[in-house]
Amino acid sequence: MDIAKLIDNSLLKPNISRSEVERFVIKSARAGFYAVCLNPVWIRTAKSLVGDKIKVCSVVGFPLGESKKEVKLHEAEGVLEEGADEIDAVMSISAFKSGMYGYVAEELLALRRVSEGRVMKVIVETAYLSKAEKLKALEICINCGADFIKTSTGFAPKGAEIEDVRMFKRLSGGKIKVKAAGGIRDLKSAIEFVKAGADRIGTSSGFSMLNRPP
Repeated sequence: MDIAKLIDNSLLKPNISRSEVERFVIKSARAGFYAVCLNPVWIRTAKSLVGDKIKVCSVVGFPLGESKKEVKLHEAEGVLEEGADEIDAVMSISAFKSGMYGYVAEELLALRRVSEGRVMKVIVETAYLSKAEKLKALEICINCGADFIKTSTGFAPKGAEIEDVRMFKRLSGGKIKVKAAGGIRDLKSAIEFVKAGADRIGTSSGFSMLNRPP
């Protein structure tokens, strides 16, 4: 198993410089990761550096998911125009927890429309959801045509859990892929999540995980 080909190597901290981003993107491409996941401000820079040598992913509504729908759509349209191959969009967790499922679905459907032809992952932040809510989130993500359901931003009290990945994989019936993210920092854990059904791993520890210095 070439685990690098399943990893979105992420650099999403707010206190990083342009030179750090450039070095991260170039070395990620050389290391053979599937994608780099970056904040929106760096998408144009990343694409100019590596082109199609590695997928470039941007986050939308990150990390809280509480921007208005119109703001998220504008953000998604912007990064896609600048060349993002994929978007990881945070659903409105507050609206979801309030039972406003129609609002959540409408937002995700709108994001799906603007990202047509590109990969869209929906971050549902499992740390804040009950089992029943996780199942509802899975249903909404499938119905909205998302390519992936993603466990976490990495900014919540806890990240990916094996049982959640197994459940999403088992109950999705192959209608959506699963990205495990949040707290996955070593190779052993990454492999365990892949065995549980994760189609993609999100981590900020890609280099150390594969013992490839940044």
